[in-house]
Amino acid sequence: MSTQELAPAPGSPGPVDVEQAEAALVEHYPRLVRIAYLVLPPSLGRNRRVLTAHALVQRSLPRRRVSGAAGALPGARRAAEDAVDPGYAYVRGEVLRQALAAGLPLLRRALPRRAQFPPLLPQVWGLRLFPRAGGADELALDQSLSALSGAGRAAYVLRGLERQGDPEVLRVLAAAGAPDPEAALAEADGVEAPGGFGGAVLLESAEFDPCSLQARPTDLMRRRQHGKAALAAAAAVVVCGTLLGLPGDGWGRNGAAAPSYARNPAAEAALDPEGLKRVGASARQISSRTDFSVWPVRGDLTDDAALLRRALAVWARPGPTVRASATPGTPPGPPMGSPQLLYAGRIDAANVVLFFDGLRVVRYAEPAGSTGGAALDFARTDGADAVGSAALVVSRAAGNVRYLTAPWVREAAVRDLLLPDKEPRVLARDAHGVTEPLPSPVTAPGCTRWSVLQVRDETGTRLLTDLGELAPARLTSGPPGRPADVTGAAARAEWARVACQLAAMRSHGVRAVNSWVYATQRLPEGAGRAQWLCARAETWRGTGSRTLALFGAPGATGPAALAARSEGSPACGPREPRVLAGAVWQARSGQWYVLAAGAEDFASLELSGGVRGEAEGHVLAVKGTPGSRAVLTGTLEDGTRVGALR
Repeated sequence: MSTQELAPAPGSPGPVDVEQAEAALVEHYPRLVRIAYLVLPPSLGRNRRVLTAHALVQRSLPRRRVSGAAGALPGARRAAEDAVDPGYAYVRGEVLRQALAAGLPLLRRALPRRAQFPPLLPQVWGLRLFPRAGGADELALDQSLSALSGAGRAAYVLRGLERQGDPEVLRVLAAAGAPDPEAALAEADGVEAPGGFGGAVLLESAEFDPCSLQARPTDLMRRRQHGKAALAAAAAVVVCGTLLGLPGDGWGRNGAAAPSYARNPAAEAALDPEGLKRVGASARQISSRTDFSVWPVRGDLTDDAALLRRALAVWARPGPTVRASATPGTPPGPPMGSPQLLYAGRIDAANVVLFFDGLRVVRYAEPAGSTGGAALDFARTDGADAVGSAALVVSRAAGNVRYLTAPWVREAAVRDLLLPDKEPRVLARDAHGVTEPLPSPVTAPGCTRWSVLQVRDETGTRLLTDLGELAPARLTSGPPGRPADVTGAAARAEWARVACQLAAMRSHGVRAVNSWVYATQRLPEGAGRAQWLCARAETWRGTGSRTLALFGAPGATGPAALAARSEGSPACGPREPRVLAGAVWQARSGQWYVLAAGAEDFASLELSGGVRGEAEGHVLAVKGTPGSRAVLTGTLEDGTRVGALR
């Protein structure tokens, strides 16, 4: 059929039992793989030659068991046969036949052979494997062998590695299907190798050992590009498959929602506006909980079934034009059953709907009179108490924010944290509990003011601040074990130093922020007393807390300077209330000092590295330079060594 046919010749090994061949393969596996590696064409590259050599040997067993006496004991060998084990002779012949076939070119009219393709097994991903490098003699021999045909390399290997005479080489090559064994033997005669004809010593070196390998990474940049291309292709297939499988009526009444992808009765029931949970005004009086679950439904669009249907559909399947956001740790998936409706109304030229499903508050907003430009926001609020559920952001427009307050909030006001002595301004609310707009510190340029919401209920007054999320964060002050609401003049003055640092906690899923003056320090050269503060933000998800250590110079009225920050540290929290930080400060004389302070449970502090010094107690001051770098450690009263916040 083609000139690349390799037909077995007479004289090939007789019937061999598969168990006998397997025993020979396992016993002589390294030698068989070396033979395959040497005969395979060098044009494959060393990595593919290694894997192909192992593959050829591993698939060289007979396909079936020899029955009867033919496979029980090998018969007497003819004089023309190898003086080797019949099982080994058979496997070696199969290895040579496949290695010779692997070197043949792929032709249009020829039936391709399995050995001509990259092996399916074994496979190595992300690594290139190749034998250890040899010396100049091995390199010269490898170059000489690469100039031979596959049959010529086989002849050279049989003579040099297998120690076979010319008659045996000719017979084995003919049995392996070599087209011209005599010419192959002549090619082998032309190779000159150090150490005598056949190069037996060199053929047994590590240069040609595919079982003793080195590993290197593949092309990392190309692999990254191929990975991105494969990911994009997979995404395109998924998108195209989804679009092809969409029903014809998926767009109409659901507005900005993506087409429906399922006809599950339970999922469809959760998207039915008639199934929404609506809490009455009296629910709070009989409930053991005081949180979002007892908020009564409010708003002038609570009976707009079309709006509610669009909001639920976009929640379940937000389309490509929907601007969606979620606080960290908040799953943005569809509702797990019919959610509770909190609010539906028109605010600032937009239709707004608020839902609560026990874990999340979800806000849907669309321009009034249009279903384009919809927005969807998710915020985790599980475990909220009466204070945590006192208000929700219902609208953001023109740099202002509006809140929907809880039904138990008796009074709402706005206070500027940077002006602690200024009286708060009362915020008007409509019949549904929506406040008039107040400036949002999230979008304000710089830090010239920080407006917060002050709410009062039957138990006290609280401060809540907008940090760019649906649920405002509660502000407290005092030691981590017993924080209190910001009500007194001292607490407000403290927050005036900390307020501008709240910008570092935006859009982080923050539930509450506590500020604490953990140390005061008398500064050198009679410069007065400085404050050391820490501000810790706790999240709704319980992890990812942020801690800031601040240095407030005496006499300054502006924000305290940031000394250290950490994410996920237990410092300055209820589990580990201690905190330690340092800063560089310049006195009026021009002298620079390295200052440090820890909580009161520190017995001593020590500086090492670029600046050295130590002090008994929980504060330290050592002369330094503007670029001073030092390692700060402290020792607690129980002898425990603690590092600085970082």
